[in-house]
Amino acid sequence: MRKFIGLTALVFASARFGGVEMKAQEVTFKAEANLVVIDVSAKDKSGKVMGNLKKGDFIILEDGKPQQISVFEFQKLDSDEPPAPVPAIKPVKDGVAAAPAAAPVPKPTTLASGPKPIIRYQDRRLVAMLFDFSTMAIPEQIRSQKAAQEFLKTQLKPADLVTVLTAGTGPIKVAQDFTDDRARLDEVVKQLKIGDGSDLAALGGNGDDASGDDTGAAFNADETEFNIFNNDRKLATLESAAKLLAALPEKKALIYFSSGLEQQGNDNKAQLESAINAAKRANVAFYPIDARGLVASAPAGDASSAGGRGSSAFTGGAVSARGASRDNSQETLSTLAADTGGKMFVDDSDLALGMQQARDDISSYYIVGYYSTNGKTDGKFRRVQVKLANPALQAKLDYKGGYFGEKEFKKFTSADKESQLEQALMLGDPVTDLSLTAETSYFRLARDRYFVPFAVKIPGSEIALAKSKGKAQTELEFIGQLRDEKQKLVGVVRDGIKIKLAEQTAAQLSSRPIAYETGFAVPPGTYTLKFLARENETGKMGTYETKFVIPDLAPDKPNVLKTSSVVWSSQRQPMSESIASVEKKKILEADPLVQDGQKLIPSITHVFRKDQNLYVYMEVYDPGLDGNQKPSVAATLSFYRGRTKSFESEPVRLDTFIAKRGQTLPVRFQAPLSQLAAGRYTAQINLIDETGKKFSFQRTEIVILPVQKPVTPPAVPAAEAVKTPPVAAK
Repeated sequence: MRKFIGLTALVFASARFGGVEMKAQEVTFKAEANLVVIDVSAKDKSGKVMGNLKKGDFIILEDGKPQQISVFEFQKLDSDEPPAPVPAIKPVKDGVAAAPAAAPVPKPTTLASGPKPIIRYQDRRLVAMLFDFSTMAIPEQIRSQKAAQEFLKTQLKPADLVTVLTAGTGPIKVAQDFTDDRARLDEVVKQLKIGDGSDLAALGGNGDDASGDDTGAAFNADETEFNIFNNDRKLATLESAAKLLAALPEKKALIYFSSGLEQQGNDNKAQLESAINAAKRANVAFYPIDARGLVASAPAGDASSAGGRGSSAFTGGAVSARGASRDNSQETLSTLAADTGGKMFVDDSDLALGMQQARDDISSYYIVGYYSTNGKTDGKFRRVQVKLANPALQAKLDYKGGYFGEKEFKKFTSADKESQLEQALMLGDPVTDLSLTAETSYFRLARDRYFVPFAVKIPGSEIALAKSKGKAQTELEFIGQLRDEKQKLVGVVRDGIKIKLAEQTAAQLSSRPIAYETGFAVPPGTYTLKFLARENETGKMGTYETKFVIPDLAPDKPNVLKTSSVVWSSQRQPMSESIASVEKKKILEADPLVQDGQKLIPSITHVFRKDQNLYVYMEVYDPGLDGNQKPSVAATLSFYRGRTKSFESEPVRLDTFIAKRGQTLPVRFQAPLSQLAAGRYTAQINLIDETGKKFSFQRTEIVILPVQKPVTPPAVPAAEAVKTPPVAAK
């Protein structure tokens, strides 16, 4: 028995699309080949669709081997004649759509072998509307809702079928399955919950929040840390939408309403690439629409944003800063569109026009399928080529160039597992089955050497456990590479940890993260880090990829107070709990985050509870010296709620350098969070070099959650999972 799978990657395993919990139903057949289906666009020199090609006109190769075409259909979308009606599907409960009474019968097709697949929407154009409320403030939500209603009322063509998807603080939902019932679609869009997720959208910009929301209820209790201050979850929403649509072999246009996705320092570049690759495999083109429309920035601010401080309103600095932030938030949307064959629509208040252009981008095409002669379940990439038997036709063919074969992890040998990790590291298609969030920092060890801690967190809810002798256990493996701007390999990670838990602690794993930390010692420069984690019970893998810059802090900079990164933490781990060789323990002595036998564990997500202490660490380099060669730097820690200062510490005087670290001043703060109300804050470190007459400040956004129950020792504290200490690059 072999599973019936597909390419681009289309799986004819579900007869319907709708449903919040929709998953492609597994269908098995007694066939010894896997059905692979691809969509092929054929156009002549003038760009006109060639609609008269036959099955015999096409040649398909998989990894260079000819394949016999078993499925062949032409999707004719350029006709204005009304196609056969599609029964409307109305949600019956919680947004779950009921299945249609009967699916349209596809045109007869002679197959070479195996069962006949269902092509549900013959000669129909499929358009999906995704309203991501977590990226839009309330005005943008209202604007996108009205634009969608206008499009549905005046712009739908006879061949158009539309589905409505929504995303907010929870999982993606299917509010309406594909239908051409305008009245039903208008009713669904009209009932969208305006305001849902808008509090998360505020964090995408400057984090300015004066709403006074102290509940923290907008976040999922067990994954709070992984929901804020990065775009990974928003990109995962797009990836989920593409996977939902993958069950249909037809081309799809996904119209994505948002107010931009601004990349932050902790964002996973691999998640962006994974969302793009999922769309390619599912034959989905992204058409992002910036719901902010055309915006004119007033120099002194307007009703929606504060004006610049100081002279920025007169010099243009405030407008320039807002413009740069806006451009950054649109850059990710542009990448999503360009890399999936779609288009981005920005700076236009007529949002319905962008929807119309997205719909019109889908022209007639061919659905071509074959039963692959490669039945191996090795999970490797198979390259597909489509050619015309008659080269004289000189047609331009557009199709997806390959797919990944099925894999059965439990049957992998040790060599297979090792090979899989190495191949996954080198592939341009990141695997993101396992969620990762990570953070890099930098600290100067010498004039030309910097220590780069790299901390990773994995949601415990995504870890599968095996039972052995009354205990639950799992194993995690890690592999990573650090390359400089010339792509030279300067650091590697290859490691693994085993976790064994008692039954009681295993039950609490779903609400605790697992942490891992390593590190590199490198000179200043621009670096790219790619890191993979694999959970060895199910074989799920996750990828984290980032590009970061270590500034050269050695040269004299008269007007600049030189500082390291800032580490925010709520936990210290005794070094005696680390399992390390003597050689690795010597390396740990150079780690700036180790003090008095305690290791500071970076928070990464900057989410804390009121019952925790906040630990802050950073360093100041080459401060001014007085006549006695002594520095004098004052430091304070402040918390701002919106524009109101909620707390400021007493000044700390820094006048003693770290031994054997040159002119390096340590900056340490410890603050109990119980005196602060739950909510979102801007935490700021203020530094004043009194001798050198220089100052600096560092800001970050943090979230403080209320204490919902009596505090008990963490079931799986981050420190317990850190079994391997930082390893410097050779």
